[in-house]
Amino acid sequence: MSARKVGRTRTVAEPRWSPDGTRLGWIESFAGRADLVVTPAWTRDGPAPALAVTPDLAVAGVGAYGGGAWCWGSDSEVVYAAADGRLVAVAADGGAPRILSRSDRAFAPAAEGGTVVFGLEQGDACHIGRVELDGSTWPARLASGGDFAWDPALSARSVAWVEWDLPSMPFDESRILLAPRAGSEAPRVVAGGGAVSVGQSRFSPDGSRLAYVSDATGWWNVWVADADGAHAHPLLEEPRDHASPTWSPGQRSFAWSPDGSEIAICRNEDGFARLIAVDATSASPHPSKDARELAKGWHHSLDWGPLGIVAVRSGARTPPVVTVVDPQTADRRAIARGAPAGIERDAVEPEAVKWRSGNATAHGLLYRPRESALGPDSLPPMLVLVHGGPTDQATVGWQPRVGYFVDRGWAVLRPDHRGSTGYGREYAQALRGRWGELDVADTVSGIRAAGKQGWCDPDRVAVMGGSAGGLTTLLVCALHGAWVKAGVSAFGVTNLFDLAETTHRLESRYIDWLVGELPEAADRYVEYSPVTHAAEITVPLLVLQGDADNVVPPEQAQLMVDAVRAGGGTVDHHVYEGEGHGWSRPETVTDELERVEAFLARWVLNR
Repeated sequence: MSARKVGRTRTVAEPRWSPDGTRLGWIESFAGRADLVVTPAWTRDGPAPALAVTPDLAVAGVGAYGGGAWCWGSDSEVVYAAADGRLVAVAADGGAPRILSRSDRAFAPAAEGGTVVFGLEQGDACHIGRVELDGSTWPARLASGGDFAWDPALSARSVAWVEWDLPSMPFDESRILLAPRAGSEAPRVVAGGGAVSVGQSRFSPDGSRLAYVSDATGWWNVWVADADGAHAHPLLEEPRDHASPTWSPGQRSFAWSPDGSEIAICRNEDGFARLIAVDATSASPHPSKDARELAKGWHHSLDWGPLGIVAVRSGARTPPVVTVVDPQTADRRAIARGAPAGIERDAVEPEAVKWRSGNATAHGLLYRPRESALGPDSLPPMLVLVHGGPTDQATVGWQPRVGYFVDRGWAVLRPDHRGSTGYGREYAQALRGRWGELDVADTVSGIRAAGKQGWCDPDRVAVMGGSAGGLTTLLVCALHGAWVKAGVSAFGVTNLFDLAETTHRLESRYIDWLVGELPEAADRYVEYSPVTHAAEITVPLLVLQGDADNVVPPEQAQLMVDAVRAGGGTVDHHVYEGEGHGWSRPETVTDELERVEAFLARWVLNR
């Protein structure tokens, strides 16, 4: 797997059937630009060549903090959030866009019967808007009671959406509101509230029922209720998550069948995943054994139409592919992929692992290099990749960064420290007030376990993380440097005081939950800030940063670099021009992989 091939990979996302099932559209993005493409027809052999319908006005990005970019307005027209923030409509066979809304940012549109509802962010406010598809009216505001309002859903009679207030994040505490499609009746809460996380409200095709995801049982399970929210119950009550944390709008981890008799769900199984179908007509929860398996692997952005279930499918050895699954036979048909041919040839499947960390059990994924990449009777070096969030999870989806290093003889451990999702609400909530403590402890105990279990050569271990994972990485290097030979931080958090003052609105109060509120928690802000311990870092560091990052501003990286150097430490520092919180340009992805490889070869492999 070459760095250049990884950099050349296109992203495919958000496939959707037209209402009549005769067309299929999805998002393709590359080098920072996203476009909507539509297949103008569907035949027995697959779709006709896809037509890009947004050349005049690009689609809003669906990467970090993006999503929910578009929907079908009718059988022949699409509605999408444009890159410049406006909501527009355009014919499915191309043409001039029609402006529906001018705002700071429109997102997550949904349409039914000539009406469009959508998220509307303006400055420090986030609302739900409504506009007619033909542009005959100016948008009306439906909701303004919460700090955030996302993912509206529309039926012939009602509108539903998810809402939450700071300092909570939607995966901590959120609620689903319901309002009549017409009239002045005030919205009311029908699910969530208190210590419950909900999301993805979605009406059945006939509008008679409402489904959503809730962790009221301790796990994000799909729930089904009457259209007014009454008689709600889990569809499938089980200790498995049916959704991922809501870091961006537009998540679709379940889908109604066209006749409303079943719901397809992407089920999380300790980082692995499975597509299942469950009877949706029962008035009580099903046990796990009632689920009908359709396919293995992660299936994102589910949509169930007359010709099958469409999703973006991926796995450890499967680059993301727009795939249609036959719900009766489970046959699969690949429609579009973004990765270069052959990139997955030598990819390996990980194994789920566990280890003790204090009085708790920590989880993770372990990738072992093929024996041909190793010398005789030798243990491989290990790269520990710490995920961000910190409310995220190491999943067995397509991970080209992992494959790049495994292909070069590295074992890769991806720890899911306490605070990670995928293992139930209690495990995720354990990090509250203890970010910089439990994540570090679980990562270090994972490194120790790797040495004891023979997963790697304990004398050749490096740690790497981005964003929140960068904070964990830097603290591991500072406080437990004897266990690693080098560290790599990409747009990592280094100063919690600065983060609380400068990060973007979505996470503006998240640190209150992760560390504590100021001024009472000031001592913890000092203790858990990597810059506090910069002089204690004796292992070499590589610090990477984008100069357009508005989540963790580049000043954070510079502050850490200066402090480490002042303490006599070794730091390589590189800033990518025009990059934000994550890399979008092919040349940046390529350079990062090659730069990290060279850094690790020098300081860990002594080459």
